[in-house]
Amino acid sequence: MAKTSTSFLRNFGRVSDITVMLAVIMIVVMMVLPLPPAILDILLAINISLALLILLITMNISHPLEISVFPALLLVTTLFRLALNVSSTRLILLTGNPGKIIVAFGDFVVGGNYVVGFVIFLILVVVNFMVITKGAERVSEVAARFTLDALPGKQMSIDADLNSGLISEVEARQRRSDIAREADFYGSMDGATKFVKGDAIAGIIITIINLLGGFAVGMFQRGLDFSGALNRYTLLSVGDGLVSQIPALLISAATGIIVTRGASENNLGYDITQQLFSQYRVLTGASVVVASFALIGGLPKIPFVIIGALLGFLAYWLWKSEKGGEIAEDEALEQRQIEEARKPESLMGLLQVDQVELEIGYSLIPLVDEAQGGDMLDRISMIRRQCAIELGLLVPVIRIRDNLQLNPDEYVVRIKGIQVGRGELMINHYLAMDAGGVTDTVPGIATTEPAFGLSALWVDAQTREKAEYAGYTVVDPPAVLATHLTEIIREHAHELLGRQEVKSLLDGAREDYSAVVDELVPDLLSIGEVQKVLQNLLREGVPIRNMVTILETLADTATITRDPDYLTEYVREALKRQVSQMYLEKNVLTVLTLAPQWEEAIESGMEYTERGLSIALDPRLLQDLFQAIGQALEEHVLPYPIVLTSPQVRMALKRLTERAMPRLIVLSYNEISTDIQVNAVGTVK
Repeated sequence: MAKTSTSFLRNFGRVSDITVMLAVIMIVVMMVLPLPPAILDILLAINISLALLILLITMNISHPLEISVFPALLLVTTLFRLALNVSSTRLILLTGNPGKIIVAFGDFVVGGNYVVGFVIFLILVVVNFMVITKGAERVSEVAARFTLDALPGKQMSIDADLNSGLISEVEARQRRSDIAREADFYGSMDGATKFVKGDAIAGIIITIINLLGGFAVGMFQRGLDFSGALNRYTLLSVGDGLVSQIPALLISAATGIIVTRGASENNLGYDITQQLFSQYRVLTGASVVVASFALIGGLPKIPFVIIGALLGFLAYWLWKSEKGGEIAEDEALEQRQIEEARKPESLMGLLQVDQVELEIGYSLIPLVDEAQGGDMLDRISMIRRQCAIELGLLVPVIRIRDNLQLNPDEYVVRIKGIQVGRGELMINHYLAMDAGGVTDTVPGIATTEPAFGLSALWVDAQTREKAEYAGYTVVDPPAVLATHLTEIIREHAHELLGRQEVKSLLDGAREDYSAVVDELVPDLLSIGEVQKVLQNLLREGVPIRNMVTILETLADTATITRDPDYLTEYVREALKRQVSQMYLEKNVLTVLTLAPQWEEAIESGMEYTERGLSIALDPRLLQDLFQAIGQALEEHVLPYPIVLTSPQVRMALKRLTERAMPRLIVLSYNEISTDIQVNAVGTVK
């Protein structure tokens, strides 16, 4: 049955566009060509049925976008009713026989009393025009204004969720499309409600024309007396007005419903019953109050007693159902606990480790709680975005949790469950750091800046301005935490790049550069070997965002060697322009050079084993090397601590110094771009 229905809708959809176009053309034709009474009866029945269908649909949707065609549908139905009015007026004035439906409506409502019939018609018009249409028009105007005002905020929220990893790119694109469609819908509804208002006014005018025109035709052309003309044409005019106003009233009600309903999980009927008749205490109070009206003299007792009894019965039934549900829920919970206790304990959840964790003491919770004005979540989103732009690394979602075992003002950063950073923050204070231009001292609590180990002071809000005038660099606690977290991610970026992350990077590059990716992986190198090369680059702070150049270099050199260390050196040389510009100061690269004797000593100690490169250097000689580098850095002021050496020993020198001097930058001659000016200010002797 479902397949048959789907097939029917699909086949119908193929001709639906032609059907709608023909229907609109026929509506326009109806205003010009006369229609037989039988055809008019059919079209009036269709008009009433269509209005009822639209009303029922609007009551059974949970979101206005489910019937996003409603503004255009409102225009078409209004045009259809006006065309029917024109056709019925033509028949009333020409033949006096507009069809059985109009005559039946007139007989039923007028009932022999023309004044009562006309008053009832006016009441329907007033209700439609003054109450429903005016209210829907105002709600549509306000909804359109607030929807457009909220559009930038919704888009920023989607971008924040996307940057923090809460949603995918596909979900973000869908949500952006939904809010754009929602804004267009409410904007269209703001104008479409004017159709309903104009239709109500046109109904009154057309009925008056029918009355006056009918009197004139009946008395001067058909020879009827005043009473006969009044009898005949009042019946037809009121009937015609009712046939058009009842569908108009249904459409107006549907318009009011769709613009007054926000997003909901259920339809209108379910929401009304759940929200009005779901609290037995309220129903009990209403039952007592309504039943007490029967005690007032002069009021009918039976209606109030019956309604009070019904409300009381409903309240009792809800109370009994709620109590029964609580008992059943408790029993089900107890049964689940018993079953869980009987099952073998699952320990897989305990084995999962978050890539990056931020644990905070309870005093630092306001930094991450948006309800208390904390913006740490937005800062973390910016950190992930910054790392993607600068390093080419997709930082995983950073888990934030409070830890009561920490000091109230303390925080801890963990990478794969291992602590890699710790610090303390003072809420409602500011960190004042001496960047070298301090002219005066200010009172404060001495501390150490956690990211770079600088001496600093915690100052209160009153001292902040004084510290800034004195030359201190003053930042707030969230900025201190964000800076420390950023530096930790930079320092441990290579640990965050796993095989799954590398596969994601390769899949992203494959979309535009499938040739180089397919050539490299898996025929020349495995994902694990590519991962080691990228980790080597990140370990020394070289961004991997230029993935195309990296992959092309690997594809060219993988036929020579598959050793990750040598592949890394080839890639660094291919990225020489990028590497050189990272350390430029006023377009000059200032470096220290390594004495030839040191290069010879290091090269003689290099050995190649199954585990890769190893350096066997005498400990005393190694200590002399550290002292020589340290002395050279003290004697010469450099923007960056850079040592320039030959390509053969660059990797070995970095391996020797990365523990004792982690911030030392070791470059080879082949990594310097030809258009870069190099200033060698000294030599490591």
